[in-house]
Amino acid sequence: MTAGSGRVTQAQVARLAGVSQAVVSMVLNGSDSLRITPETRDRVQQVLRETGYTVDIMGRRLRGGTNQILGVFTYESVFPSGVADFYRPFLLGIEEEAEEQGFDLLLFTSGGRRDGRRRIYDQGTNRLRIADGSILLGRHNDPQELAQLVEEQFPFVFVGRRESPTGPISYVGADYVTATREVHDRLWALGHRRIGLLSVTEENEPTLDRRSGYEAAARKRRRPPLVFLEEDPAPALRQALDEGVTALLVESLAMADGLLACAHELGLGVPGDLSIVVLGDADPSQQPHAHAVPSTGTDWSMFRIPRHEMGAHAVRVLVGLLKNPQPRQLLLPCTIHEGATTARPSTTDSR
Repeated sequence: MTAGSGRVTQAQVARLAGVSQAVVSMVLNGSDSLRITPETRDRVQQVLRETGYTVDIMGRRLRGGTNQILGVFTYESVFPSGVADFYRPFLLGIEEEAEEQGFDLLLFTSGGRRDGRRRIYDQGTNRLRIADGSILLGRHNDPQELAQLVEEQFPFVFVGRRESPTGPISYVGADYVTATREVHDRLWALGHRRIGLLSVTEENEPTLDRRSGYEAAARKRRRPPLVFLEEDPAPALRQALDEGVTALLVESLAMADGLLACAHELGLGVPGDLSIVVLGDADPSQQPHAHAVPSTGTDWSMFRIPRHEMGAHAVRVLVGLLKNPQPRQLLLPCTIHEGATTARPSTTDSR
């Protein structure tokens, strides 16, 4: 059986199968319509196989249909070794859930790159529209692009809490606020009364959330927040010690490793003289392998970020948006890891 030369159309399939084009369309879309008998469905599928019919994906999308394709857009490159390690659990969660939901994935890379940065829009065109909707990942997103996506009502979900001046956006993030409060409470229960936060100078949503959690915990205990904004661990440690701090919350593993080395140089024991908690877990992308500082191998007290679960939930939220465009925000709990870098303070400070 043949439909002649050139691309096979639905009309040709319908003629060869002896049915209407509407019936062919319903078979292609997996419709459970009672109008189609099993025999008719089998006959149409046989013609589809014999003619080698393929769906015009772009045409279907332009006609307002769905392709069962979800986009994945990352603002940073996925494949360099350190960054790949960071993205891997997110992408595993996305891939597994997309397969479970019956969607294919389309990875968008650098087609819209300008000034060394990836862009969603290329000459004013939203490249993500090839897909039914898209999951976005990355630290250095463009707020204006997010605002434009909101205005276009294009379905998307950001992995990580994000805000837009044009209205609420859908995201799946980690609950840094609650996790930071919890580790502060644990340090307080050990007897620490001067608990500081060593934060980064760059202000983004995760940093602001951690700081918010720390400040809420300090207010709960009627303690002044002791926030140190210092990239160099040596002066940061000196400032903290001058303030009588016996426990420090730090934002990255690399920062914690630097503090540990400085503490040892000063003859201080961790956790004997100073307790340290990392507000997160290992992020290999923060230490490019060519210039990496060797890991201390320390069993850090920390909380673990549910990256795999964030990826999977992002797919679920996005599939929900395709049916109901109402924005949805979801924060997942982090898991506390006790580790070996916290202990009761060696001295009691009632201030």
